[in-house]
Amino acid sequence: MSVPLADSLDNPPPAAAVERAAALRATLNHHAHLYYVLDAPTLPDAEYDRLFQELQALEASHPGLRAPDSPTLRVGGAVLEGFTPVRHAVPMLSIRTETDTTANGAYEFDVRVRRDLKLTENDASVEYSAELKFDGLAINLRYEYGVLVLAATRGDGETGEDVTTNVRTIRQIPLRLVDCDAPVLEVRGEIYMRRDDFERLNELQRTKGGKAYVNPRNTAAGAIRQLDSAALNDKRLSFFAYGLGAVQGWDVPSTHSGLLDALAHLGLPVCDERTVSTGVEGLVRFHERIAGRRDRLPFDIDGVVYKVNSRDLQQRLDWTSREPKWAVAHKYPAQEQMTILLDIDIQVGRTGKLTPVAKLQPVYVGGTTVSNATLHNEGEARRKDVRIGDTVIVRRAGDVIPEVVAVVIEKRPVNVGEPFDLYKRLEGKCPACGSSILREEGEVDWRCTGGLYCPDQRKQAVTHFSQRTAMNIDGLGVEIVDALVDRGIVQSPADLFNLTVSDLVGLRLAGGSTLQLLSATKLILSIEEAKNTSLARLIFGLGIRHVGEATAKALAAFYGSIENIMSTSEWTPCFVNDVGVEVCRSIFSFFQESQNISVLRKMLKLGVSPEQNQPSAQNVVDFGKMLRLIKQIDMSISPKRSGLLEGVAEVRINRLVGLFSSPASLVQGDALSDIDLENTRQIYLNILRSPSWARAIEELERLGVSWGALNEDNRGIAPMNEKLRRILLSKSDFSEVQLKSMSDAEGWAWVYRNKKPSSKASKGSEVCFTGFGVSERAALEARASDAGLRVVTSVTKGLMLLVAGSNAGPAKTKRAKEAGVSVVDVDGFNRFLETGELQD
Repeated sequence: MSVPLADSLDNPPPAAAVERAAALRATLNHHAHLYYVLDAPTLPDAEYDRLFQELQALEASHPGLRAPDSPTLRVGGAVLEGFTPVRHAVPMLSIRTETDTTANGAYEFDVRVRRDLKLTENDASVEYSAELKFDGLAINLRYEYGVLVLAATRGDGETGEDVTTNVRTIRQIPLRLVDCDAPVLEVRGEIYMRRDDFERLNELQRTKGGKAYVNPRNTAAGAIRQLDSAALNDKRLSFFAYGLGAVQGWDVPSTHSGLLDALAHLGLPVCDERTVSTGVEGLVRFHERIAGRRDRLPFDIDGVVYKVNSRDLQQRLDWTSREPKWAVAHKYPAQEQMTILLDIDIQVGRTGKLTPVAKLQPVYVGGTTVSNATLHNEGEARRKDVRIGDTVIVRRAGDVIPEVVAVVIEKRPVNVGEPFDLYKRLEGKCPACGSSILREEGEVDWRCTGGLYCPDQRKQAVTHFSQRTAMNIDGLGVEIVDALVDRGIVQSPADLFNLTVSDLVGLRLAGGSTLQLLSATKLILSIEEAKNTSLARLIFGLGIRHVGEATAKALAAFYGSIENIMSTSEWTPCFVNDVGVEVCRSIFSFFQESQNISVLRKMLKLGVSPEQNQPSAQNVVDFGKMLRLIKQIDMSISPKRSGLLEGVAEVRINRLVGLFSSPASLVQGDALSDIDLENTRQIYLNILRSPSWARAIEELERLGVSWGALNEDNRGIAPMNEKLRRILLSKSDFSEVQLKSMSDAEGWAWVYRNKKPSSKASKGSEVCFTGFGVSERAALEARASDAGLRVVTSVTKGLMLLVAGSNAGPAKTKRAKEAGVSVVDVDGFNRFLETGELQD
C-alpha cells in the first residue's frame, strides 16, 4: 500500500490532488517498470517527463502527497531474476531531462546553474561540456588494478545485476586498461547496438524465418540480460564511456572534458561527437548541429547532454535526491515520417478492447522499421479521418508503439476508402470469436463480449496471469500459450494447474517445433511453485481492469485474504488507498461475474494457496473517512446534476463526526437543532440506509473496523496549533471534541472562509510567493491553497498579495507596490490567514 511520508491529514490537499497524485504515481511506476525492467516501453519519453513534472509540482504544493513509492524519490528499475544482485559503491542515478526541445532548453539550464552558483550578470560565463545522449543500456564497469572484474547494470540505481560474463563478449570493452594500476576505477557508459548491426541481425532473422527485433535499444538491453552468453555471438554490441563511479588511487582530471580524454587514453571507446563551450551559445549550436546530423549517425540518440565542465563547480552545485544539478539531458522532438496506409486490422486485447491498427507500407522512423501503428480507437481514427489508401504521418517517440498522427489530405487519392467504421467493418462481431461487440455509454472503446470464450482474450489473459510480476510461471511463453489455447487444453488460467508433463511433451508450436521433455518438466515444476504465491501477485494476475501491481498490493493488504476480496461489496474497494470510483466499480464488477468466481474456485481447489494476513482495513478506516468518501462518490456518480453533498464543507463533516461516532449512531440519533447540519445528516442517513452502503458497513465491520476514532499515530493528526485552537473555540461553531478531529489546515481554511476581510483583501484571491527555498515555498503555497487562495507565479493585475522571503528580488516587489499590491513577509501572511487583515 502506498503510504504518504507525511500524513495528508496534517495538511490535507484537495481530493482532486490526492486522486491525481495517486494516478500519476501508478502510471509513472508502471511505465518505469516497462522501460527499465521489461524493456518494453509503451509511453513516449516526452509524455513520461510531462507526467513526472506534473507529479513534482503536485508534491511541491502539497508535501503530504509525497509517498514512499513516488518515482520522484528514486530512479525507476529493479533487479531481474536470474542474475546476482550488485550493490553500487556509488549510486547510478539519472539526470534531469529538459523537454523543451527549442534553444530555450539550453538557456534554462544555464539560468539554473548560474542561480545555484550565485553568479551575477557581471560574473564570467560558465564553461560547459556537451555530448550525445545515447539510446542504450547504462552499465558500470569495475576495474581493479586495470583488469575488468565486474560489470553491473543500473538496476534501481542502488542495486544492479552482475552481467560480467555477457559484457566480456563486447569486443569494444577492454579486459585490461592501458597503463592503469589504480586499485579501483569504475567506468560508466552505455551499451548500444549500431544501426547497421541491427539491420544485419534482422536480415539474419528473416533468413532463418525468425521474428524480427523491434529496435536497437531493446535488442541491446535484452542481449545483455540473457543468461546464456553464447547467445550474444550473433549480436554485435558496442560501448561508449562517459563517466565514473567509485575511484581509488587514480587522479581524476579537473574537468569533465579532460575526464573523457583520459578515458580514451586508457583504451576505452569515447564518442568524438562532443564539444566544450564557454557560455550557453555553444550549447545551442551543438544541439542544432547534432539535430541536423541525427539521422546520419550510425547509432540512435534521443538528445544531447550538457554538463558543467569544472569538477569543482560540480561539487559546489551538488545533487538533488535523484539527479545532479550540474547536468541535463536536452531532448529532440519525436521523429515523424510519411508512408501509405495499406489496411486497418482490429486487435482484441486482454480485456476485450478492440483496437484498430494501421497496416503501413514499411518506413524507417525513430530508429526502427515500422509497418504497424496504433489508431487507438474508432473515435481517434474518425477524428483524424484516416482512410485506407491515405498518405499518413507516423510518429515514433522513443521506443513506444508507433502511432498515426495525421493524414496528408493533399496526397489523398481519388479512390480512397470510406471513413472508418469499426462496427460496420466487423459487422458487429468480434474478429476472433464472433461474439457481439458493444460500447458502453461514456466509453470510447468497443469491446468483445466473449470474455474467456474469446481465444484472443483467453491467450492474453493466460499470458498476463503467468508473467513474472504476476504468478511468475517461468517457461510459459507466448508460443506455448497459443498452442495450449488453440488445442483447447487451456480455457482459463485455472487450467494451467491441471496440466501434466504428458499434456506438454510433443506440443506443436508455431514454426513446426515441438516441446521437449526437459522443457515440459521444468514448466510443470514452475506451475507447482506458483501455487504458493502472495495474494498481491494472484490479484494482479487475475487481470482486473485498471488494477496494476501497486493497486493489487494495496488490495491484498486491505482485505487480507482472497475470500474477503471475492465477496467485496460495491463501495468497499474505494476505502483502499489509490482506488477511485472507476477502479472500485471495475473490482466489484469482476467479482460479480460468476465465471470469474468459478475460475478462482477452480484454482483454489487445484492447490493455489495465496498467503493470508490480518486485514489492514481496521487501521485505515474511520467514520470520518467514510463520510468524506460518500461525498466524493456522490459527486462523481452524478454527472447530470450536482451531487447532493457537493456544497457540504469539510468543517460540517467534522462536526458530524464530533456528534456521531459511527454509521449506526448517525442513523439512530436524534434530530439536530442546527437546520443546515440536520439537512446534511439526513442526506447521509438516506445514503447509509441504501442496500449498497449497508452491505459496505457490514463488510467493513467484518474486516475489523470498529468505528472508534483511530489513534493519533494512525490518523496522523498532530495537536492543533494553540493559537488556532483558541480562535476556533471563540466561535460558537466548535467544541474541544470537534477540534480533536481537525487538522491545522482545516482550521485555517475555516478561518479564512468565515473572516471579515479588510478593504485590501477584497481586491482578489490571488497570492504570489517570491524569495523562498523550494521546501518553504511548497509549504506556504499549500497553506494558501487550503485557505482558498489561488497561487500564481507572477505579479498580475488581479494579484491581492505578494509574500516576500529573505531572497526576494527588488524588481518583483517594486512592480507589486507600483500596482497597489500588498507586500508582506511570512508573519504578515500568517496574520492575514488568521484575521483577514493586511498590513504592509
